[in-house]
Amino acid sequence: MEKPEDLDMHTIAKKLGIQIVYKKKSFRFNNEIVLTKGTQQEEWMLFGHETTHYIRHCGNQLNMHPLFRDLQEFQANHFAYHFCVPTFMLEEIKGVTVHDIMNQFNVDFEFALNRLEMFKNKLFFQSGYYLPSRKKIAVGTK
Repeated sequence: MEKPEDLDMHTIAKKLGIQIVYKKKSFRFNNEIVLTKGTQQEEWMLFGHETTHYIRHCGNQLNMHPLFRDLQEFQANHFAYHFCVPTFMLEEIKGVTVHDIMNQFNVDFEFALNRLEMFKNKLFFQSGYYLPSRKKIAVGTK
């Protein structure tokens, strides 16, 4: 996977040994990712979310403490942004916009907007501009 055109859920699923199945509710079970039918964008974003569960999580969420289930869902949502729109690919696009992300990575507006904000925050914090300037303080002695 080197460019946005390479990001195909069926190709990725095959390489990971995952079978994609369609039902009324989305979830991950063993080596299956169950998706709900939707637009290509919706299915791609959902695939990113459910792939996180496949890669990082084990067990049945129905038997977990609600706070642990919330943690796993937060992790899956966060990972999906990076899975569906990889940072190293964003870095190749000069002056990247929400519409660039939508068109090149096949995600919807809200997803693209959130991902762009995450990317810009990363660049901002890497730049060091957020650090307050250090003022020298004279310490007097008596």
